[in-house]
Amino acid sequence: MTVAAPVLPQHPVDGEGVTPDYLNALLADAGHSFRVSACRLVGAKTYGQEMVSTAGRALVEVDYAPGAPADLPSRLVVKLARGVDDIMGPFYSNEVAFYARLRPELDIEAPRTLGAHYDTETHRLGLILEDLTARQATFPNVLTTVSLAQVRGLLDTLALLHARFWNSPRFAGDLAWLETHLDGDVANLMNNLAPAYIQHEIDTQKFKTELVGKLGTTGAELLAGVQAMQRHQASLSQTVLHGDTHLGNTYLLPGDKGGLLDWQLSVRGHHMHDINYLITTALPIAERRAHEKDLLAYYLDRLEAAGVTDLPPFDATFREYRRTLVWGVYVGWLTTPVVNYGWEINVVNHLRLVTAYEDHDTAALVAELI
Repeated sequence: MTVAAPVLPQHPVDGEGVTPDYLNALLADAGHSFRVSACRLVGAKTYGQEMVSTAGRALVEVDYAPGAPADLPSRLVVKLARGVDDIMGPFYSNEVAFYARLRPELDIEAPRTLGAHYDTETHRLGLILEDLTARQATFPNVLTTVSLAQVRGLLDTLALLHARFWNSPRFAGDLAWLETHLDGDVANLMNNLAPAYIQHEIDTQKFKTELVGKLGTTGAELLAGVQAMQRHQASLSQTVLHGDTHLGNTYLLPGDKGGLLDWQLSVRGHHMHDINYLITTALPIAERRAHEKDLLAYYLDRLEAAGVTDLPPFDATFREYRRTLVWGVYVGWLTTPVVNYGWEINVVNHLRLVTAYEDHDTAALVAELI
């Protein structure tokens, strides 16, 4: 006798659609036997509100039916599709795959997940996460003062992630499903659909027009540089990346510990992609200039402590660190509309990335590859 798979209702795009029946369908789909008996909407943010980029979220308070484990969170964050189009489908599918297939084996600081599902017909996702504020988490961005100790805490988390999958033979086996920067639905979106959106931002947002002009380049040249850099780094050491490690995708915990949110761009790739993007966006320009080499050395020490034995020399690693800035400038923030995070966060991220791009002569390093 076979047991029918649970039938999921359509994933909601606002908090009103998060009901006990909906949550229970996601829990059943994830294989859990416990159920929610009641839920109350505490708050929700959907696309078009500041601090919402590619997906919305609803915060709900829940009661569990008798017999549920005692350690279940009383508040849940439910991630919501933005609902205005289906272009984000590859991002949603990728994030659900991370939480459903990879998160359970990871002993790193990332949200606990109770359910994750992607609907291939509607291109919407349903994702149930713990409410991190119950653990006193705070959520920084570039307007937040972040200490060097807190940055090191985030590097600790990345080192554990990267070390676990360093040049893993599993990439040819049970992890072959992981996308790369060169192949997969996200790569297709980034290479074939996103450039038109990015060029629209460059053409219509005057500060982006001027920043690209300041670099003496164009959107098309930056795209070619990103693609050349990614082809090159695909030939180097590979691991599992978070993929989008700007400071706003992190959370900070007491004791200078830090974790990673929003895994939509998780990917197999080169470790410097994650490290440069975090350090460059986390620190004010002067602090980054003063401390980035020490922070990179700290991260590499943590990698070795976690068992990585075949690291290249520091200078070679630093060279790749500098190269990855072309992605941070082009994909990281030129692609991001002001509505997603607000004017000041958008501009400060651009200033930090563009300044680092110039400081590190990234254009010359990328030109070597073209």
